[in-house]
Amino acid sequence: MSETVKQHIQNEIDTNPVVLFMKGDADFPQCGFSARVVQILSHLGVPFKAINVLADPAIRQGIKDFSNWPTIPQLYVKGEFIGGCDIVMEMFQSGELQALLKEKNIACNAES
Repeated sequence: MSETVKQHIQNEIDTNPVVLFMKGDADFPQCGFSARVVQILSHLGVPFKAINVLADPAIRQGIKDFSNWPTIPQLYVKGEFIGGCDIVMEMFQSGELQALLKEKNIACNAES
């Protein structure tokens, strides 16, 4: 991964409280896993920045190298890598995601 790609990814994570590296965008996810994470975040009313990895092959591979995580989507909250679709779903269902968002001072509908 080039230093430029790494810096770009780090900058997105540092400057956006909630970032989702995904296939497609929030309005038109291009894979079921990305769509599921978008649904959860939208359901909770969490504002997030979606980064379409399909638009840039360097970012698509770079985010996998950056996190040492082989799949997309990847969710970051306040600079912390949370995980992919399965982890986000499990955390949402258990209430752990809502608790994490509250702990990090991210507005969400925790009652959802």
